[in-house]
Amino acid sequence: MTHESSPLRVLMVAPRYTPYPQGGIAMHIYQVGQRLARMGVDVTILATDVTGRLATVEESEGMHILRVRAWPTNKDYYFAPDIYRVITQGNWELVHCQGYNNLIPPLTMLSAKRANIPYMLSIHSGGDVTALRKALRGLHRRMLRPLLAQAVKIIAVSTFEKNLFQKELRLPDGQFAIISNGVEHLPDVSLIESAANSTNGTHTSPLIVSIGRLVQYKGHQQLIAAMPEVLEQIPDTRLRIVGVGPYEPVLRKMASKLGVADHVEIKPVPGGDWQGMASLIASASLVTLLSEHEGQGIAVLEALALKRPVLVASTSALQEFAERGLVRAVPFKSTPEKVAAAVVEQLRHPLLPPEIPLPTWDDCAAELFALYQRVVRKPVYVS
Repeated sequence: MTHESSPLRVLMVAPRYTPYPQGGIAMHIYQVGQRLARMGVDVTILATDVTGRLATVEESEGMHILRVRAWPTNKDYYFAPDIYRVITQGNWELVHCQGYNNLIPPLTMLSAKRANIPYMLSIHSGGDVTALRKALRGLHRRMLRPLLAQAVKIIAVSTFEKNLFQKELRLPDGQFAIISNGVEHLPDVSLIESAANSTNGTHTSPLIVSIGRLVQYKGHQQLIAAMPEVLEQIPDTRLRIVGVGPYEPVLRKMASKLGVADHVEIKPVPGGDWQGMASLIASASLVTLLSEHEGQGIAVLEALALKRPVLVASTSALQEFAERGLVRAVPFKSTPEKVAAAVVEQLRHPLLPPEIPLPTWDDCAAELFALYQRVVRKPVYVS
């Protein structure tokens, strides 16, 4: 006999969300949200809109999307008071806050607490775009502690992220769960490489791909600074920086000043073009992520899935990949000569990742689904 229960009503709250997302948090929500919806979860995404031009109600991949206005329009620490109304007046069984930066998470957690709705938070930690923000980050986390202490679960994507927050917040081990990000089920690598070659023409020169938002902590500037030395040793090397952000003019000026602009291309892959990103990564001789802080590093997972050599900064969760022998690492504040030496070594003698099981987005969604069931204690009946 088959018994059907009403779908679990989950509200995911995020700073921003579009149907073709860019950025780690939006990508995570896009990948797991649609899978949870297919599992029978009633997923609603509550996001903000600083422009006032996005749809306030939308449907995408089986998910409901609500947007509320946020202010100020030119900062990323914006405030969206209507979040309180949506949460307290909705019929939600669980509120899942995605990320802890800006003023959205405390308002989300406070609203859920006032409405007696269980809530959880996925950390999604990252670096800081200014020195002041970096100095205030620890204080910000400690100010969130009273609300985080009442969360049914705090989710980290890596052991590093979990340990960092547990130590600083002084919360019990059982308060945390580790659920890794995933990678797509990718098609055959040779087919992707063939498509990349046909797209890029007959290039046989080494291609370095550096992926990440164009902000200082992502470390793109370290590769540009190393390019003169790299080109001395491997003259036809090309660097493709993939991303968007406010640091782009600085990077372009730096490349021009160093005389390497002809070898450096700064251009994003359009949001939602998963095949295009996979093709670009597969065509790379080396994928780099020289970031000061990563909660995990989705770009590294994608490169490993496509069997590409990877060079990372020996920081944060990126160091975990190096300790497992999957990538090579260089200190974050290395000289251009040291970065160049590491790049050349990976180009001439690449460390290719071994055959290991990597987490998929299906795995990530399944673990979240199981966690939702445990914390809400809502049974699912099958025949």
